[in-house]
Amino acid sequence: MLRQIEGSRAVAETVALCRPEVVCAYPISPQTHIIEAVGVMVKEGRLSPCEFINVESEFAAMSVAIGASATGARAYTATASQGLLYMMEAVYNAAGLGLPIVMTLANRAIGAPINIWNDHSDAMAVRDSGWIQLFAETNQEAADLHVQAFRLAEELSVPVMVCMDGFILTHAVEGVDLLDQATVDAFLPPYDPRQVLDPANPVSIGAMVGPEAFMEVRYLAHLRQLDALHRIPAIAEEFFETTGRRSGGLVRPYRTEGADTIVVAMGSVLGTIKDAVDIRREAGEKIGVVGITSFRPFPSLEVREALRHATQIVVLEKAFSIGHGGVLATDVAMALQGTPCVIREVVAGLGGRPITRQSLVKLFYRASQGELGSLLFLDLEHDVVDREVSRMRATRRSGPSAENVLRDLGATRGEGALS
Repeated sequence: MLRQIEGSRAVAETVALCRPEVVCAYPISPQTHIIEAVGVMVKEGRLSPCEFINVESEFAAMSVAIGASATGARAYTATASQGLLYMMEAVYNAAGLGLPIVMTLANRAIGAPINIWNDHSDAMAVRDSGWIQLFAETNQEAADLHVQAFRLAEELSVPVMVCMDGFILTHAVEGVDLLDQATVDAFLPPYDPRQVLDPANPVSIGAMVGPEAFMEVRYLAHLRQLDALHRIPAIAEEFFETTGRRSGGLVRPYRTEGADTIVVAMGSVLGTIKDAVDIRREAGEKIGVVGITSFRPFPSLEVREALRHATQIVVLEKAFSIGHGGVLATDVAMALQGTPCVIREVVAGLGGRPITRQSLVKLFYRASQGELGSLLFLDLEHDVVDREVSRMRATRRSGPSAENVLRDLGATRGEGALS
């Protein structure tokens, strides 16, 4: 049923349709509305049988999810940013134990400095943990991906993280076609765990593994991720056959036919990129877009195929590895080894800075003129950076850069000095 609904609410109602038996979470913006809505549904009996467990931290949330999943319950949680870092040890444990937990990650910047707005640095911090990571472009896709995530997690016995951009999606109200219970039940069978703690048949889960077997166990986890490269598109196709709607999959090309330049990105920014590409196409520029839905496992063969006819790749990403460069761009470069493609890395939107259609149109024009360097920070205020660099060179006790930059911006914009 098509409804005008907040993204968080759409995800919460879709998760409820998946019949989780244990939901555990600790509130952190911008994830909070999801968990609040699920909690209300449990309290009112609309989601039953389900136990909603209030925990004292994000680490406890993932720990409870691990325990619930290990005892044969369908488990769900959600978090964001610093919360994800706080549960980091348990995040790795969930993957290492092969437990099919589903978690919503409402993508948000990681401090310091403190920032509650969107970028992808939190997801990048756990990209090597063994979780499958699926990125949603729209709220419709965010809702749909959760149904597919439970199916994928339980078929492969691996945890799945559905990433949706904080505030941009979680708090945006737009039309979402929510599924009904019968459709979800037909698509998602009851949870049949591959491993379960049972007092009648006791086993150990999470025992110590020494050098004689650790590499083999980790390699088996890698094989499950590779298996997901086949299961993700198969499940997406079955979802299409069931609902008539295209959601999920590995990669999604847009106007790449005959394109010399192709932009690669993930998440909600793809909508704005497509608008800018349409403008450049109308101006005669041969440019297209490839959106990546599955970041882990990374679909190298599909990315290579989607980009093989381009001469220039512009990877636009909302995170970067300090001291190196783009994270997504590194994976794209590995996928394109041996090809003549030139890769340009563009870091944008850090800490929620708007990525505007105007800026992208100018960026793509510069790309068509061969004016981009290997690494660009979109809409970076160079004068602010230069002022702070000069200050740091002039005096050893230059103070914290974050406060200095804010003070400089306040003075520049006539807001007075910060006390």
